[in-house]
Amino acid sequence: MAVDLLRDFDPFDIFDAEAARLDRFFSGLDESGWQRPSRCAGWSVRDVLAHLAGEEMYNHACLDGTVQDLMTRLTIEGVAGFNDFNEWCVRQRRRLPVEEVLTEWRAQNGDTRRRMRELGRDARIDTMAGPYPNGLQAFHYDSEYATHADDAGVPVTDEEADDRTLWRVAVGRFVLAEQEAKVQVEQTAEYIWVAVNGTTATLSYPEFVEATVGRLPASHQVDPRVAAALRCLA
Repeated sequence: MAVDLLRDFDPFDIFDAEAARLDRFFSGLDESGWQRPSRCAGWSVRDVLAHLAGEEMYNHACLDGTVQDLMTRLTIEGVAGFNDFNEWCVRQRRRLPVEEVLTEWRAQNGDTRRRMRELGRDARIDTMAGPYPNGLQAFHYDSEYATHADDAGVPVTDEEADDRTLWRVAVGRFVLAEQEAKVQVEQTAEYIWVAVNGTTATLSYPEFVEATVGRLPASHQVDPRVAAALRCLA
């Protein structure tokens, strides 16, 4: 089963580690650091923080069982769809002092992580797709945090890098299987082999991760059809 790919990883430990990495990085930024462009088109590093703070509205609604209430509220606000929600969250916080946004994110995300850990992997929580296992939702958040940390240029130590890549490969493979993506993926000790409608590619582990989150550079030589088929977490 696809979920077996995640068996050896603790989603709550990963969530804590990725949040702590972001917090250390954010805590050391000066004004120029906050204004530096991120990999997210049109977003500065400050905007990445605003996005993370804002999406806690959804995370808490999942835990509170009030996702539909949140969707109704957003519709009244003129917000349609997740991309619109993300931009709305950023706009709402652009005029606030960055220290206030950082404090908001720390408190709200800390509460999310605590509550999810207390619930455990097998509990089911409310999501836009309906009831979903809490542990699997945490893995989605893990990927979100790791991706945005990379977007913002958060450093990762050599000691952490390999293990971090391994769990991200596992999450990417799981989500592709969960979504029943029309792509064949085989993992060896050194690389990932991919096939899409007769087109094949061999990717390193980091390249595979970047493909699953839609961050392969335009200059990469992988066939665009393969890149599109692998994008499942962004």
